[in-house]
Amino acid sequence: MVIVTRIRREVLTLPAAEVGPDNPLPPLRPLDEVHHVDERERAELPRDMARQLGHGPLRGLLPVRVRDGYGRTREPRSLDALVIENDRLRATVLPGLGGRVVSLLHLPTGRELLYRNPVFQPANFALNGAWYSGGIEWNIGATGHTTLACAPLHAARVPAPDGGEMLRLWEWERLRDLPFQVDLWLPEGSDFLYAGVRIRNPHERPVPTYWWTNTAVPEDRRILAPAEGAWAFGYERRLRRVPVPSHDGIDRTYPRNSRYAADYFYEVPGGRRRWIAALDADGHGLVQTSTDVLRGRKLFVWGSGPGGRRWQEWLTEPGTGGYCEIQAGLARTQLEHVPLEARAEVSWLEAYGPLDAPPPDGDWSEAVRATEDRLESALPRARVEDAYAAWRPSADTEPGEPLAAGSGWGALEVLRADWKLPGTPFPESSLGEAQQPWRELLRTGALPEPRRVRPPGETLVAPHWRDMLETAPATPHTEYHLGVAQWHAGDRAQAVRSWERALPLAPSLWPLLRCLAVADQEAGHHERAADRYTDAFDDLCRERRDTGEAWTAAVAALGRETLEALLRVRRTAQARAVWDRLLPTVRERGRFRLLGAGLLLAEGRPAQARAVFDEGFEVADLREGADEIDRLWARLTDEPLPARHDFRMRPDPS
Repeated sequence: MVIVTRIRREVLTLPAAEVGPDNPLPPLRPLDEVHHVDERERAELPRDMARQLGHGPLRGLLPVRVRDGYGRTREPRSLDALVIENDRLRATVLPGLGGRVVSLLHLPTGRELLYRNPVFQPANFALNGAWYSGGIEWNIGATGHTTLACAPLHAARVPAPDGGEMLRLWEWERLRDLPFQVDLWLPEGSDFLYAGVRIRNPHERPVPTYWWTNTAVPEDRRILAPAEGAWAFGYERRLRRVPVPSHDGIDRTYPRNSRYAADYFYEVPGGRRRWIAALDADGHGLVQTSTDVLRGRKLFVWGSGPGGRRWQEWLTEPGTGGYCEIQAGLARTQLEHVPLEARAEVSWLEAYGPLDAPPPDGDWSEAVRATEDRLESALPRARVEDAYAAWRPSADTEPGEPLAAGSGWGALEVLRADWKLPGTPFPESSLGEAQQPWRELLRTGALPEPRRVRPPGETLVAPHWRDMLETAPATPHTEYHLGVAQWHAGDRAQAVRSWERALPLAPSLWPLLRCLAVADQEAGHHERAADRYTDAFDDLCRERRDTGEAWTAAVAALGRETLEALLRVRRTAQARAVWDRLLPTVRERGRFRLLGAGLLLAEGRPAQARAVFDEGFEVADLREGADEIDRLWARLTDEPLPARHDFRMRPDPS
């Protein structure tokens, strides 16, 4: 038998920062998400778009934890990779980092079709923090980059529709409690990588669903799609319809022409083939197409301004070429979520490959027509539909040889509900330490007490788990987790009561005090929140057993929140006492250097605060769209913000 696709293991070595430990504090605050449209704008939008903008938006991150333990020290590290190859294409996949396709090499020409990042550098762009740039990423869950961006997926060999091999990637997406899979294969002699994608809803209720595939390509391209209009969205949080290719006198289909970061969601007419291409001046580049279920197409640009250029440099290394992203999704825009009915599923096929078309300069309509004609010659639309029909029965085929392991959360949910999910097994053998207390709750009706003193584990917050916590014996440990689940459900008063009930008998006070401090802040009681944060930090410092990863992460996370709470109410002496108790290695982190500068300024020492900037620091977990660096700088001086600190993504409001 001819082996159509070959799959092999490989080790990819490149300068890489460590992802580090997750933040052990449950994310109780509302989601910090920049992709939000002001209510006043919605009245001007099409009715179906406005409805989907308001359908099931994500309010918080629970049960997922924030991933902020990474830094910016890069050393040569080995990353496990899986390579899919035929005689035309070679795709390199990182199963341990979200299943990202980090390289797609066209073998006859030696052309890299994607923007391939030469380093691995996490940055704060995912919904839960750590994300990295480059390649093809699979975004499921809610508006924004998936929480699985730097997480392992399950991977295995599966027979392909044409008799060769597919690489199956699958996992349980925890924000929406949905299993999904991505099947990658290369037909014999094909210039196109196929990706069959399926999302299933095993629940008895509809679930808001989101999917966007983001593909990074070099930005010295023209981006083409079959559209005459687009919905433009920027950091001003306005969504407005603009003509394509030009508006405000600028051709926006050349990424470098835009001054500021922006999204352009192309309005592809109904019945038109779904595709998007990134072509250089000679007409060479990458094209992505799909079956029609994957409706949306988008261009993201960083912009030519100093903030956009700084972000590009921040995500890789100086001297590396810039990139933009061409994207494809289930809705017209990324600000929408679509309902997936109970016991239903949605699936589609994507294809990625090289395209040689006429030079794309000149008239837009002619360039689009010529590009689409070349796409039809290289990969007819009917062939994509046929490939989808051939793949669909294979989606249920049970995986063969395991190639990588994901998390045990899917196994826990399958064990709880006895779901049958052909093609995506979540065996009990994948259950790990994080799932064991919840497996015990499921088996016995009681959540076990921790066997040793350590920061509390993750909380499950779905209604079925909350119900089990409510009927379990009311130990302090159970009351803590119950309070987190109640908070997630919107029952804040009951959550506070659960945490307060646990305090008298709890061996560890700081997790409960911290939750109560957040509740105080959300209710506007900032002085009381500062008191509780101070008590929580004192308790943690007494309880801390060592300077290992888990305790250091807890002290850093709680120390940061405590400092911010104390500075908010101008208790500088107490803030200084907290600062002095932080580990020296924590104080040297960029985030804490910035906090330290703010503390110095609050103490009336602006010269010392300015010296922190002059010495230099890097806030590894600086959030997309954040402005705390430039706001503090403006309090110190009227001088222009130094270029190394200029991450501004939008025009100055003035």
